[in-house]
Amino acid sequence: MTPPLRLLLVVGSVRDGRRGPAVADWVRRRLAGRDGIELDVVDLLDLDLPASADGSGDTEAWRDRVAAADAFVVVTPEYNHGYPGPLKTAIDAVTDGWHGKTVAFVSYGGTAGGARAVEQLRPVFAELHAHTVREQVLLPHVWELLDADGVLDAPRAEGAVTAMLDQVVWWGTALRSARAVGAPV
Repeated sequence: MTPPLRLLLVVGSVRDGRRGPAVADWVRRRLAGRDGIELDVVDLLDLDLPASADGSGDTEAWRDRVAAADAFVVVTPEYNHGYPGPLKTAIDAVTDGWHGKTVAFVSYGGTAGGARAVEQLRPVFAELHAHTVREQVLLPHVWELLDADGVLDAPRAEGAVTAMLDQVVWWGTALRSARAVGAPV
């Protein structure tokens, strides 16, 4: 029997008033109907990751969660045409844990829906020997997609999230098999 794909869903913003948890919950609900996935959700707001990445705070626990995962979905806003500093700190706190794994993106923001943040994240993960899937989910004007209870409803993004999740599962499974025989990274 094939073990479940271990997928780590990362909420990449720690700002007050952020929409990341609602977006991550929307992704989580789409994953709930899929078999063969073991989901772990981490909100960077809940971690103490010092800028030095010296192993203090929650750094080792974070590294262990990344190492245990087969694939990742990163939920990121776009702030000032880029991604959040705490997300960069979290990425840089881990080195080998990203190697030979796949990463997908769900981004949100203003008119561009976070596209510029994802454009900057792709080469960061490439440097860490991680594969990023082509499909991504962009949620422009995300505040308009939240109901009065803060629940995200994005029917126009359903096709994109399905395609992105299909790719991250396929690549995550393929790369897990490749790592089992010794990845060249």
